[in-house]
Amino acid sequence: MLFLSLRPRFSPNSDSYFQIHISSSLLPPSNNSHNHQPPSQVPIKAPTPPWMKGPLLLQPNELVDMSKPKSKKFKWERQELSDKDLMGKEARGKRAMKKIVKKVEKLRSSHNSAEALIGSPNAESLGGVLGSLKENEEVRRTKGRMPWENDAKFVYEKIKRKKAATSAELTLDKVLLQRLRNEAASMRTWVKVKKAGVTQDVVDQIKSTWRRRELAMVKFDIPLCKNMSRAREIVETKTGGLVVLSKKDFVVVYRGCNHQLTTKGYPNLRKNHSEMSGAESVTNGDICSVDSNRSLSEMLNFNAEDKDSVSTSVQKMNFEAANGSLYERETDRLLDDLGPRFIDWWRPKPFPVDADLLPEDVPGFQTPLRLCPPHSGAKLSDYELTYFRKLAHPLPTHFVLGRNKGLKGLAAAILKLWEKSLIAKIAIKYGIPNTDNEMMANELKRLTEGVLLLRNKFYIILYRGNDFLPKRVAALVENRELELNSYQFHEEVARMKALEAFSPIDEVQQDTSTSGTLTEFKKIQTKFEDTKNRNKELNIQLEAEICRLEKELKEKQYKSLVLNKKIAKSGKELSKLNAAWTPSEQDNDLEIMTDEERECFRKIGLKMQSCLLLGRRGIFDGVLEGLHQHWKHREVVKVITMQKLFSQVINTAKLLETESGGILVSIDKLKQGHAIIIYRGKNYSRPSVKLAKNLLTKREALRRSLEMQRNGSFKFFARQKEQTISELEMKLADLHQRKEIVMRESEN
Repeated sequence: MLFLSLRPRFSPNSDSYFQIHISSSLLPPSNNSHNHQPPSQVPIKAPTPPWMKGPLLLQPNELVDMSKPKSKKFKWERQELSDKDLMGKEARGKRAMKKIVKKVEKLRSSHNSAEALIGSPNAESLGGVLGSLKENEEVRRTKGRMPWENDAKFVYEKIKRKKAATSAELTLDKVLLQRLRNEAASMRTWVKVKKAGVTQDVVDQIKSTWRRRELAMVKFDIPLCKNMSRAREIVETKTGGLVVLSKKDFVVVYRGCNHQLTTKGYPNLRKNHSEMSGAESVTNGDICSVDSNRSLSEMLNFNAEDKDSVSTSVQKMNFEAANGSLYERETDRLLDDLGPRFIDWWRPKPFPVDADLLPEDVPGFQTPLRLCPPHSGAKLSDYELTYFRKLAHPLPTHFVLGRNKGLKGLAAAILKLWEKSLIAKIAIKYGIPNTDNEMMANELKRLTEGVLLLRNKFYIILYRGNDFLPKRVAALVENRELELNSYQFHEEVARMKALEAFSPIDEVQQDTSTSGTLTEFKKIQTKFEDTKNRNKELNIQLEAEICRLEKELKEKQYKSLVLNKKIAKSGKELSKLNAAWTPSEQDNDLEIMTDEERECFRKIGLKMQSCLLLGRRGIFDGVLEGLHQHWKHREVVKVITMQKLFSQVINTAKLLETESGGILVSIDKLKQGHAIIIYRGKNYSRPSVKLAKNLLTKREALRRSLEMQRNGSFKFFARQKEQTISELEMKLADLHQRKEIVMRESEN
């Protein structure tokens, strides 16, 4: 039986090569001397790891002796070999073994080299060795497979998305485009586009840049930086240039070969005043602004005559979606005749309606007629609210709003939209100052009487309500009610005529008295029962309100009692901590400091970078240690405290002066807080005892600070509870008085 040992040999002075040892081992031992191998050539079974299926047979000289300690040099070489095996070109695996087999097959042509490598003339040929290797490999495969050997191989190919060609790539020459892109890559100055979008000021800045050079760089802020393809379209439309380079939130615009330096404003959006008739050009990238004196029908019927007055570029931009996806076409059909579109829209198409261009006041505007269907209520449940919010998430944005008041035109457009859609989705414009989404939502809810599904700083979503009636249905309901009222009127007239016809004409009607009769008794009884029922209902309401207030008063009194107990407990804890702190007395023999010295030390202290911070713990023993540590290297120390009240700062400064034995120089107001500057004195000497035993420790000072804060909070809430209790007692007294008055009236 043949064993093939393949192992690489490396030497520092020569190139790496492979050495092959082939030995033969016969399973039945033989007595012949020429077949008998020395004991050094007999392979030995070595210990194998758990993931190997078969035994590992090695030569005795290849076994590692674990009893001998490994040298550092061997460790370094072994580490280097393992790293190279894992990361180098000679990595273990199928590809490496194939390379080895190919090199061995090349050696078959030379018998001398093969015999020299084998080392015995009677050994088998190399072809047999390779055949045995293949047989062993097949046997190994039949016995078991490695975890990475699988017949089924799945290959996932990445589908590269084709990048759409820009207008610059379709228009400009390749050489010119490459030159412009090279110049754009070295530009370092740009025009800033803020949250309001590409306004007229931005366009003017771009065109003033074009007067000096042919390229202008534009940097976008939120929200246009999130959709750079949309930003590129807006810039190209408003400036008339071509975007040659787009990277991150930057865009480089080329002015074009036929650019005229004398043009001002929008080149494609310039209109005559006579053609506008009811609209004005706007600076926020809008198409036109509708006059508030125009009627709602004229504004909502944005027909072909109004579109003809707008330039061809805007028409192309607004109605380019006619050839777009089904989603865009359906949305455009839904938003048709609602108003002018917002071309500075930062999200993908279709464009929503610009609500700021709708009229502020609509003559004859009325809230819609609402009528619930039978067996249903107008109020939505929590499940329905959640369902409609999820339903509104994928819907397109219908309107874009930037003002807080004057929303009758928008309300009329929403009512018209609700005839086709259940939900109206309104986005809030970026970069417009003093926008209040709460005021917008309340105004729209008051005008439309819809249900507010969502309100945040980005969107306002309104549901039309279960009791909403479209305009045609509301008109039918009103006509039906008028018909019913007219029928009732005719029936009443016919009944009165019939009574007059059957009554005798000659008989004179005599007025008879009803006093003492059954009719009078019934009238009095019904009247008394009505008043009694009213008094009963009023008494029930008063009793319910009194019971509610008494229950609330008991709860407040109980909570106030608990707070008072907590205040007493906190006061005891605080008194214990205050008793452990005994401030020292101030020395009467103080050093005298002139005004010049005081001013000098004050300037030195203010210029000092190092300072001592006083936190919420206040003054404790560690503060004095830090103070003396500062005085070890300098004469003045600067202490910064975060206290707000100046009286507290003065008390802290006096306490520091007393406890440290220094001289207070000044108290100054800085950005960080109040700076207390203390001079150590001319006769200063470091104290022998570092810790100030009369002061609190760091942990006790923190406990004292927390107890003071807790005690203050308890007192604040207790004061609020007392005010609430007094108000409830006054209300209860008023209700009891009202109850007594009602009882007296009912008795009388």
